Amino acid sequence: MGRFTNPRNLYFGEGSRHEIKNLKGHKAIVVSGGHSMRRGGFLQDVQKDLESAGFEVKLFEGVESDPSVETVMRGAKAMEEFGPDWIVAIGGGSPIDAAKAMWVFYEYPETKFEDIIQPFSFPELRKKAHFCAISSTSGTATEVTAFSVITDYHKGIKYPLADFNITPDVAIVDPELTYSMPAKLCAHTGMDALTHCMEAYVSTAASMFTDANALHGIREVHQWLPKSYQGDHEARAHMHEAQCIAGLAFSSGLLGIVHSMAHKTGAAFEGGHLIHGCANAMYLGKVIQWNSKDSRAKERYAFVAKDILHLPGETDQQLIDNLVQEIRNMNDNLNIPQGINNYANGGIKADDNNLPVMVSEKEFLEKLPTVAANAVQDACTPENPRKTEAADFERLLKCCYYDQPVDF
Repeated sequence: MGRFTNPRNLYFGEGSRHEIKNLKGHKAIVVSGGHSMRRGGFLQDVQKDLESAGFEVKLFEGVESDPSVETVMRGAKAMEEFGPDWIVAIGGGSPIDAAKAMWVFYEYPETKFEDIIQPFSFPELRKKAHFCAISSTSGTATEVTAFSVITDYHKGIKYPLADFNITPDVAIVDPELTYSMPAKLCAHTGMDALTHCMEAYVSTAASMFTDANALHGIREVHQWLPKSYQGDHEARAHMHEAQCIAGLAFSSGLLGIVHSMAHKTGAAFEGGHLIHGCANAMYLGKVIQWNSKDSRAKERYAFVAKDILHLPGETDQQLIDNLVQEIRNMNDNLNIPQGINNYANGGIKADDNNLPVMVSEKEFLEKLPTVAANAVQDACTPENPRKTEAADFERLLKCCYYDQPVDF
């Protein structure tokens, strides 16, 4: 039996953030990230609209990129003290993901983080509060998904938490929040959205319901991401909706080992984080080459190349080769490196301005067995179309580090 779960209500289009004034309740806590939502006036809009609807409002600001277990617990404590019946998260993937996890510990204070690492093991929510998510970046689609990614910095591991309980009740996709998004963030989140679609389409949990969203999302991202990267508002509106339907695809269709590797390499190295969307962009082509040894995945990748992106090729293999090359072309045009060894300063090529490489070869090779073993255990690994063991992850990650083709 399959399952397809979405928010009860999804509002989209310019100004849709003001729909929040129609929520019913008494107390709302608003969770946000850095300063961009306040600087743009969007956080103030939300607070004003909630207060006009009769809510007492508490703000929880400052959720960091790649939110930590400690931030989650601190937010849950603030919720426990305030007692909201609505949790409203506004911003990029980090504050929304953090607020989802806070929600669990607010409703069940005795729960420990280790209790919810196992996918689809959450207790039943909505005993105390409902959840509204307002996204400001065009990539994670966490406003419509059953996922939350939280980092344990002590272990150096990103944990993708998964349970349909944390699918928001209300999702708001207002493109005005994205118009001031920096180009680099636009590039990384856009390639994250493309990866969501590609992985959901070949996942063993894919269905007609998820395929429809995944295929249209691929077409939209491919068409509009280059213009969105240049700051075009029409393109940013298209991308904001495209990343959302990508989320509808992967929340129920699930993901694969591009995300497994991105999760487990993201916080593993001393030189800093590999930004999630950038990691996905670097790994996607390699994983397509690996997965195309599976006959069903090969057929599906070829369909994407020929019928969705209209790439040339007489055989499935030619089509897949051209699909991988098209992803490389997109990375080049978005100033995204092709391999981990070229990763420096958050996704700038190492040969630009003689910047140093962020992840040294020595550290990479030392940590490779551990990272590979962790990737096997990632929540995204089981639905990958080709079974991938620790030894396979080691070989794949070497290809991702040195930017070598996957031919095994």
